[in-house]
This record gives sequence, structure tokens and C-alpha cells, in this order.
Amino acid sequence: MNSIHGFLFQVYPYVCFVVFVVGSLIRFDQNQYSWKSDSSQLLRTGSLRWGSNLFHLGILFLFFGHFVGLLTPHALYDIFMSAATKQKLAVTAGGVAGAFCFVGLSILLYRRLSDPRIRHTSHPTDIAVLLVLWVQLSLGLLTLPQSLQHTDGSAMLILADWAQRIVTLRPVDASAIAAMHWTFKTHLVLGMTIFLLFPFSRLVHIWSGFASVFYVLRPYQVVRSRRLNVPPGQNLPGQASAVPTTVVADAIQNHNATR
Repeated sequence: MNSIHGFLFQVYPYVCFVVFVVGSLIRFDQNQYSWKSDSSQLLRTGSLRWGSNLFHLGILFLFFGHFVGLLTPHALYDIFMSAATKQKLAVTAGGVAGAFCFVGLSILLYRRLSDPRIRHTSHPTDIAVLLVLWVQLSLGLLTLPQSLQHTDGSAMLILADWAQRIVTLRPVDASAIAAMHWTFKTHLVLGMTIFLLFPFSRLVHIWSGFASVFYVLRPYQVVRSRRLNVPPGQNLPGQASAVPTTVVADAIQNHNATR
């Protein structure tokens, strides 16, 4: 059992991370036309708006909440907030966001499974990803009662220490994670597995979502006219200069006549 926990919480995280990064790069380089979310909105809108909005709102909050909560060193927030207070805040906010996400994801999953048109055009990995996310979200909600039983913040500190050691390439004590409730351990393993499956599913469109922030900062697009024999400065639409002079018009006509 110790060897299994050692692999899952000491080696498996790095396996998932390497596949996540390298696999995403290879897919973007080799198969860019598959880099999409495959939206089914054109087939039938129906409950898609409610399901998609609730799901994305909840999942974004949960992602950044986990990211900040797990990777922020205790010394940074201990000045103004105790570990117990942070855990209660995380349980409350995470519970609300998790409920929104669960309802939205359940709507999306039911819609994809119950609608014949959408089911017929869905790839098996589309349904598999939704099922994995639904199970992972359910496990996350199941950890909330367990977190309330450790109001001193001890469970949160153990998980945060594990995540920070993984990210900073420091030695990890798997026995501390092994002693936790099974819901926490299963939630961690399935969460890492999602990163492992990421490059092979429609989840790759998340990269494009984060990259769209740079679209706002892009430079203006420079458009150059390709009108034949029109001198620079005389090709602005809607201005008199856009009308070619008699000499230019004759040159264009002679050019077309000789073709």
C-alpha cells in the first residue's frame, strides 16, 4: 500500500504533467484542426445556455480557487488570516461554486446523452470527458463534509504542502496524504488523471481560452490596398482620391485590353 501511495503522490503527478505539456504541444503542431470545443449549439440550443454558463462560471472559480488556495504559502496569508478561517472560506465559496458547476454539468451531460441528434454527433471522448468531470466534481463536493470535520485547517495544510512540494520539485511525504480520507485521495488522483487525458480530448480548447487574453493586446492589423496602378494616398475608400485619374484609368483599360 505504501508503494502504491508513493507512486500516486510522488511519481504520477510528474507523469501527468509531462504528458499534459508535451501532448498539448504535439497536438497543436500536428493536428490543429482538432483544436476546438466541438460545440453542439447549432444542433439544438435548448438548455445549453443555462448549462454552459453555470458550468463555466463554476469551473473557472473552482480552478483559480484551487490554484491560489493550494499554491499560496501559509506564511503569506497567516498575517491576516488563520488556516482555520481560510479553510472555512474555501468550503463556503467552493461549495457555492461547486453547486453551480454541478447543476450546469449535469444539464450538459443529460442534454448530450438524451438528445438523439447530439448523441449521434458526439465523439466517445466527449461523453467520457463529461463523465470524468462529473465524477470529479461529485468527489470534490463529498470532501466538504470531511473538511468541516477538520476546522483547524489541518487537512488544507497537508494538501497545500503536498501541492507546493510537487510544483517546487521538493521531496514529498506520501504517508501524510495516505492517512487522509479516501475522498481526498481519490479527488487528487482523478484530478491528476484529467491533466493526463487533457491533450487527447476537447479540453485542449482551454488553452485557447487563456490565450485569448493576449488577443486584447494585439497590435492593429495593417491592411494594404492591392488596386492596380493606384498611387499611394489615392486609394482611400469614400474619398475623391479613391477615384483613379483619367491617365490611370486609361492605363488600366489598356492593360486589360492587352491581356
